[in-house]
Amino acid sequence: MWRWSGEEAGPSRRRNANSSPAAGSSSGAAALQTHPWTGGVRGFEPAAAKLRPATPHQLEWSLPPAGSYDSVPLIRLSCGVNSYEWGKKGSDSAAARFAAATPSDSLSIQADKPYAEDLVTGRTLLDLFSENKALLSQSVSAKYGDKLPFLFKVLSINKALSIQAHPNKKLAEQLHARDAKNYPDDNHKPEMAIAITPFEGLCGFRPLSEIAHFLATVPSLRRLVGEDNAKAFEAAAKDGTEGVTDDKKKALQNAFGGLMSSSSEDVAAEIPKLVQQARSEGGDFASGGVPSTRGEVMAELVTRLHGQFGDDIGLFVLFFLNFVTLQPGEALFLVADDIHAYVSGDIIECMAASDNVVRAGLTPKFKDVSTLVDMLTYNYAPIDEQKMAPTEYPYATLNRTAYSSGSAVALYDPPIQEFAVVRTLLRGDGAKATFEPLDGPSIIICTGGKGKISVGPTSHEMKEGYVFFVGSTAELVLESQVGQDEEFTTFKAFCEIEGSEKQRL
Repeated sequence: MWRWSGEEAGPSRRRNANSSPAAGSSSGAAALQTHPWTGGVRGFEPAAAKLRPATPHQLEWSLPPAGSYDSVPLIRLSCGVNSYEWGKKGSDSAAARFAAATPSDSLSIQADKPYAEDLVTGRTLLDLFSENKALLSQSVSAKYGDKLPFLFKVLSINKALSIQAHPNKKLAEQLHARDAKNYPDDNHKPEMAIAITPFEGLCGFRPLSEIAHFLATVPSLRRLVGEDNAKAFEAAAKDGTEGVTDDKKKALQNAFGGLMSSSSEDVAAEIPKLVQQARSEGGDFASGGVPSTRGEVMAELVTRLHGQFGDDIGLFVLFFLNFVTLQPGEALFLVADDIHAYVSGDIIECMAASDNVVRAGLTPKFKDVSTLVDMLTYNYAPIDEQKMAPTEYPYATLNRTAYSSGSAVALYDPPIQEFAVVRTLLRGDGAKATFEPLDGPSIIICTGGKGKISVGPTSHEMKEGYVFFVGSTAELVLESQVGQDEEFTTFKAFCEIEGSEKQRL
């Protein structure tokens, strides 16, 4: 249950208050000291760090002018935006609006330009972390080195991203050793997507009965899969054995592999027939569709993606994968070796720090079809099992205003150590949430409304697009400054290893 401490949130129970302070750096930075009011660190703390795009997934951090440092582990970040062609255009893009909130960049949003990705953080702040390991915490620094173990982004998607999967740690090491150009690191990449506007995506394999239905009602799909593979799959799908079995997974792999091994000539010959069927049948497409996806929805997806990608095999992969829609606040967690594609919408995306992607469709980029077919787990499940439901976050205290207005703090806690995400929604003016210190770093972004962010006596304005880094052991306070019927919404990604709330939930 939420803890309510009366009109104002009282001091939270502090953790790690007796942790040893880190030594100052050899560069002459001030030695880090323990804050008596937070248990945090002080010294060499810029209030407004700068991030500039270097490569598409790498940002460069630079210090603000001399004399602008304060003594609190609360750092305002400025983030670059990537203009990939799949992004939403102009101010329809949340990534563009958020990036434009950086006053020093003076981004002028162009109505006809796509804005795809607001890079909140990546391999960033390295100079600061190398000199101030206490900002990360001893446990995080020991495990992941002098860098954040997660990437945190805002994606604004107008055109579908590639059908892809991310390798597990062992496979990532093998791929990187074999082909460092296309697989630039040796890390795994589990990821989570949280909708901030209505979102569409493809995620995981459908229940076998749904795939069998499409094999029976979409002739062009069946021809590419191959008759022998289709019949073997249909027999496996009718097997009365409960649950996921190895035989069923093998039949699924053979059917999917048959499709993915189709020649480009065969795919190009079948796509006009598929598109014609979708356009002519409309709501009756594929005999009305399946329980999770109506025929008219599948027909619209086929025609839309054909308009975006032409004769791409991804149009047939649609029939194997769950089609998912998310409303704001709903989430997906994608484990390593899990096939997926983002189709449209604005999302918060958090993932382990890696750039490894194995692609197989809906893309002009490098495709590694054989690796993708071999690496997938071939688990299958209804789409509801692919979603991640948030839970109440127990380490925040709401004041009376927040409690009475129905404000909420929710935790998205995937089964990995690299990251978790907290969404804070404060309704009405003066709603306040006080967060117990974390033994690890955080990045927090405002996606709506405005308010105030504070660590100790230091406060900063926070509104849509503002991003802050919060150092380890800092007690964080958020307070809304909105109208009675308005909301101040933030998302905070964090990592905590030892003695963490993730282990105590």
